[in-house]
Amino acid sequence: MCRTGFGEDSEGRSAVQAVGRIADALADTRSRDCARFAADIAGLLLPPLGPECRQEGDRVRRSVAEKLVEKLVKTQQLRDLEALFGELPKRLDDPAVEVRACILGELAMIGAGRGRPALDAYAERLRELGHPLARLPRARLDVEHRFGVRVRGFGAVKTPEQLRSRFPEVPSTDRGAAAGRTAVESPDFERTGKAAEPFTGSGWSREPEVRFFTLPGPLDPDDFNIAFVKELPLECLEGEGTRRGVALTCHTTPDDVINELFAAAHNGGVNGQGQGGAYARLHAWNSLYALMGLSDDIPFPEAVRHAADCRWLRFMAFTDWFHHDTADVAFAVLDPRRTRVAVLAATDTDTDSHF
Repeated sequence: MCRTGFGEDSEGRSAVQAVGRIADALADTRSRDCARFAADIAGLLLPPLGPECRQEGDRVRRSVAEKLVEKLVKTQQLRDLEALFGELPKRLDDPAVEVRACILGELAMIGAGRGRPALDAYAERLRELGHPLARLPRARLDVEHRFGVRVRGFGAVKTPEQLRSRFPEVPSTDRGAAAGRTAVESPDFERTGKAAEPFTGSGWSREPEVRFFTLPGPLDPDDFNIAFVKELPLECLEGEGTRRGVALTCHTTPDDVINELFAAAHNGGVNGQGQGGAYARLHAWNSLYALMGLSDDIPFPEAVRHAADCRWLRFMAFTDWFHHDTADVAFAVLDPRRTRVAVLAATDTDTDSHF
């Protein structure tokens, strides 16, 4: 079925979904042979020409990789997957290679696989070929400690009371408003796309707003607050004050920000499907790097240190842009030199009234 070469029609997509269900079922089965069969079947899902079929094939490969590693944690041994990495990849456009790259990415999330010669050699070959997942660390960093962790009562922040209960509120200042009026927008299309990845790639209901600004001089960190943010020409704040609710900002930390970015990509929006853990992690880091204005060649430990020197805000506003329904996320970051600001806002809803 997966080699028939269907086009963009529904029959082609149904074939990919059918094979995907078989691969998912095998991945859920406690068996070394089933693990190998699941990876092999997912690897045979050659993406048809239609973009919908190609996206469905990507989803299946990532889902199978995630489930195989989940089973590894619960019931299987790493040696059950080692045999999958006996032959080094020759090119990246092979779906079987993509499955294995995702498995390595999922193993990195649980800190497994390093020190195994076959897996290390495969990972090194992926780096040589330039696979996007290969740039990520082979083990989870401390700043990623909340990835995939669900805490009872810690769902989406939807009210000012929830926001204030979790993060310290930053009071408004007149100097902040004055500084906000001096900010000059600095558009950057490539950086914008990377910052939006966790949301655009997983089907959030509205295109996120990403904006970058420069200041004529260093901003006092105490003046980086809602008064400052409200003076920026942000679409998400248009009409602020016309709906019931008071806009506010709270101080947050890099681990909170990157966890929200990871969750957005991993859980998916109401109009899409979540990414597997490996790609959700990649999208989260790409977004964080873009918000901080860092190039991809900056090592991850250096990026973590840079993030700690930035000042991070969560903000909430009551405008027609935000839905205050399924999920809303809004961040602003001030760089260590205090002259550059990035803003990211995203909203999701399961109603039919969104734009």
